[in-house]
Amino acid sequence: MQTDYQGHMPHVEESLPEVLMRVVTELHDVAYLIERIEPQLLGGRGASALDSPEEMMVLQGIDLAVQKTRGLAEFIDTITAAIPDTCLVDVTTAVNLVKLADMKKALGNGMLRHGHSQPLTKAAGDFEAF
Repeated sequence: MQTDYQGHMPHVEESLPEVLMRVVTELHDVAYLIERIEPQLLGGRGASALDSPEEMMVLQGIDLAVQKTRGLAEFIDTITAAIPDTCLVDVTTAVNLVKLADMKKALGNGMLRHGHSQPLTKAAGDFEAF
């Protein structure tokens, strides 16, 4: 069993706007990944896949999830502009609650990333066991 290395780290305060912008980046990644599901569901069927009410509802649900995720990202991005950089928070406890190692690293290390952080070049079926 792997020990939680951040549980033993000293508490470090970070700028709240920087932390929130890392959350915004993660939300944009989630929206992009959800959006990539839609063409897979349609497959090669094109518009004929939209004839089924059940399939249409699933596709509408995917679109809604993308819109909500992007909306949350934009909301956080907008309110972050009004928060001074001097506003500091200790994210140690919150980061320890995150279960995905990559997201924990992204949210907890103070590194602001631009663009999509997900490895989009991996082949289907590639994964990292943790």
